[in-house]
Amino acid sequence: MVSAATPPPAKKARADVTHADVLASAVGSIDGEERPGQVAMADAVADAFVSGRHLLVQAGTGTGKSLGYLAPTLMRLVQHPGERVVVATATLALQSQLANNDIPAALDAVEAVSGKRPRHAILKGRTNYACMLRVRDGSVEDQDTLISASDLVETIKAAPLTPPESVLGAEVLALREWAEEQADEGGLADRDDAPSHTDRGWQQVSIPVRECLGVQRCPYGNACFVEKSREVARAADLVVTNHALLAINAMHGGTALPEHTAVVIDEAHELVSRVTGAASAELSPTIVERVARRALTYLEDDDGLELLESADALRQALDSSPLERVENPDSALAAACATVRNATRTAISALTSGEDKADADRRQAAAAVKEVFDVAERMAALHPLDVVWVTESERFGRDARVAPLSVAGLLRASVFAERTTVLTSATLKLGGDFTGVAASLGLRPAERDDSPSAQETAAAEKRQRAAVERAGHDRDHAEPDPSLATGDDVPGPRSGGGEAATRGPEDPQTWRALDVGSPFSYRKQGILYVARALPPPGRDGVSAASLAEIAELVWASGGRTLGLFSSRRAAEAAAVHTRKQLPKLKILCQGDAQLSELTRTFVAEEETSLFGTLSLWQGVDVPGTTCQLVIIDRIPFPRPDEPLTVARQRAVTEAGGNGFMSVAATHAALLLAQGAGRLIRRVTDRGVVAVLDPRLVTARYGSFLQASMPDMWPTTDREAAIQALRRLAGQA
Repeated sequence: MVSAATPPPAKKARADVTHADVLASAVGSIDGEERPGQVAMADAVADAFVSGRHLLVQAGTGTGKSLGYLAPTLMRLVQHPGERVVVATATLALQSQLANNDIPAALDAVEAVSGKRPRHAILKGRTNYACMLRVRDGSVEDQDTLISASDLVETIKAAPLTPPESVLGAEVLALREWAEEQADEGGLADRDDAPSHTDRGWQQVSIPVRECLGVQRCPYGNACFVEKSREVARAADLVVTNHALLAINAMHGGTALPEHTAVVIDEAHELVSRVTGAASAELSPTIVERVARRALTYLEDDDGLELLESADALRQALDSSPLERVENPDSALAAACATVRNATRTAISALTSGEDKADADRRQAAAAVKEVFDVAERMAALHPLDVVWVTESERFGRDARVAPLSVAGLLRASVFAERTTVLTSATLKLGGDFTGVAASLGLRPAERDDSPSAQETAAAEKRQRAAVERAGHDRDHAEPDPSLATGDDVPGPRSGGGEAATRGPEDPQTWRALDVGSPFSYRKQGILYVARALPPPGRDGVSAASLAEIAELVWASGGRTLGLFSSRRAAEAAAVHTRKQLPKLKILCQGDAQLSELTRTFVAEEETSLFGTLSLWQGVDVPGTTCQLVIIDRIPFPRPDEPLTVARQRAVTEAGGNGFMSVAATHAALLLAQGAGRLIRRVTDRGVVAVLDPRLVTARYGSFLQASMPDMWPTTDREAAIQALRRLAGQA
């Protein structure tokens, strides 16, 4: 996962080599062909690094956006030694995809045209690496077993009625053996490379951030995998991380990532959600009790009792509180949070004083108590820029949550104001415009500047002349097209991302928006069918009419259906009904098995259908005839009583805006765009997206939502959709 090998001797580089050469080489190496959108994107990214102007670029599915930003990024690093660029993806899975596929191809291309090969590294959060303190000083039964840990795991799993504790113990032993091997081999003990394991097993060999003793105080600090991963990152030119670590870096003064001059944010439509998650916290009686039991050994009886009783006070307050936002400082929950805060403050004082305060277990217990203190203090404060609310689940009961009302200020001050930022996704234009997404990120409409630079125009002219020459046409017909003027092949004089080095959070954050389109012809490849004749969805689940419509659509398609539902109950009801109506077709439903297993079966078996919820709306890539029908049961608005949504809508309304359109409709538009985007994944794909919610064509906000979706041929004629599906399935 890390570029640690010594690069081959550098070739003699051409003086005029550009990112365009790198892109052409990378595309050629995979037997691809030039895509105008990808070229335009690469030009725009290169210009952003020169000008310091932030860039939002929508690159539709099939554009090849990874190479579109990697080619100019790596060329920038070649031409400006000493700079470092961070690429942040939405998930660890996308991080791995970049590390294993896209980055090696781009690096090979850079080396082929420039003779130089930038170094790269993958950087994750602390809990993604094994902790040697936990590995060597943790306790697991049967450590002296005479067979290998991996064999022990398989033996125990295969045995009937094996206690879960035995399976866990064997699993942890296997992880410890692996971690020791990683230490001997100079590896990083990255969880992605570990033997098969459960979350519980991994928790026994990793450590939360707060409980880390620090490299100086840890007895195994010189073997710390996290520190080694950071050392590798500091030595790299390109660092690939994820949105969560980018958020932590922003919240904690830039301590999580090495210094960098620019950042590229992939899958940027998820950034607000991921940053919100990183900046959120929860507090429950179970959490307080667990931390208290851990600290009791080191506390006086009175202090320990006070801590345990604060958990009871929190439980009573939660039980008596409505499931809504808490705003009253005199409320029972605010008082209970203050009680927890005071009890944990006393415990921290006791844990961090005394002769044995340096004891490792005691320090970790103190860190766990400090984390509870911080959350309780934040909730007790009821800051107007925080949303505190009470929630409930069947499995865990009630707890309190806190999340930021907005992350726009954090992103503006700690990301955009610090360095040039490029954000890219297939879904950044909602309602046909970038304004909504930009505002949620902290970028203001008045700061937008889409004007092309002189270098961009020159680059567009150069490409157009070359295209004309290749086609054998007369140069007189090669007038430059201003819409193609979207790049910059000329490296600028500034380092550190242009003007970004001097601007602050209150300075103008100039930004540019660009839609480079998609290589797909959505109007020819797909149909958007809206079931106008159906009743609007209600609160009682999927209607009988909708269930009948689902079964008929799946029948017409011969299976080959991805069903995207607003709730698990709706997905299960649709699966039960469709199985009954179409017993010869296999209908999988989320919850039948692990989602990864269900997805693999769906991909492998052409006539199989898969029904599920939010996990399937994004990130599922199923090209070809396996997926020729995508069913969306209703417009995916957030729950109208969800406290964070309600608070954000109210804040927009009080500021003079339209809270519903800015929050609920924007949320729905993003998911609709992502969900509908599951259908067309290749230029050869064909199919139908069926939305069973008539409000998409009858409600005033319907045009906004439709403008956010792929531009497929629209119809409300059910028979037209049925016949199209039958033809695709070879039934008509």
